[in-house]
Amino acid sequence: MKTLAKQFDLLQITKTGPAFALDAGVSNSGWRQSAPGSGICINDTYFDLAGLSMDAKTLFFEAAGIQEAYPITRVGGSATAGDTAAVLDFMTTSPLTDTQVIQLFTFGNFDGSQLSFEQTVYGRFRIVNFDIDNLAGGSMITIADNQLGSLQPTATDRIYCYRVVSFGPGNSDGTLLMSGARYLLKASAKEEAEFEYLMRLKRSYDLQNEPDVD
Repeated sequence: MKTLAKQFDLLQITKTGPAFALDAGVSNSGWRQSAPGSGICINDTYFDLAGLSMDAKTLFFEAAGIQEAYPITRVGGSATAGDTAAVLDFMTTSPLTDTQVIQLFTFGNFDGSQLSFEQTVYGRFRIVNFDIDNLAGGSMITIADNQLGSLQPTATDRIYCYRVVSFGPGNSDGTLLMSGARYLLKASAKEEAEFEYLMRLKRSYDLQNEPDVD
C-alpha cells in the first residue's frame, strides 16, 4: 500500500471594481485565471503512474482526500456578508480543458459533463461565504460540501488533478487568500490476470480518448 501526494500552492487574489488580479509578490505558483480579470482561477498537475503501467500493474484505490491549512481568508479590504466562493477539487483519469473544468461547476460528473463517474477518481465541491456571524473573524465558512467519485481501479499512467476556485462577481473589493492544498491517494499496485489487465488497459485508453461532446 502506498500513499501518493501532490501539492498545490496558495492563491492570493485582489478584486478592484469588476476585475480580479493575481497578486504579485506571492508565489501563486501554477495558478491562472480563466480569462483576464476573471474571478475563476485554475491550477492543475498530475500523478505520474508510468512506472506502474510499465510493470503491467493495475492501481487499486483504497482512499482519497484533500488536506488544507486554513479556510479562504480576507487579508485586505473589508468583507461583506454574502461574499462567496466555490471551490472544486477533482482527480480524474482523463485530461480536461479549462472550459471542461469550468463546466464541472454546473454539471459535476453527471449528465452534461465531459467527465463520467468512472473517470472521476475523487471529487469535492464546496461553497463558502461570509455571513454576519463570521465577518469579524475574516475567514469564510463552508455552507455546502459535496463529494463525488468512483475510486475505480485503473491501468492509466496518469491521474490528473484540478483545483479550481470561483469568486463571486458581486464580492466586495479586497484581497483574499486561499490555502495551499495537498491531494492524497492511498493505493496499491497489483497484477491482474492477463485478459483482465488488457481489458482494463483498453478501457483506460478509451476513457482518455473519448471525443468531446458539445
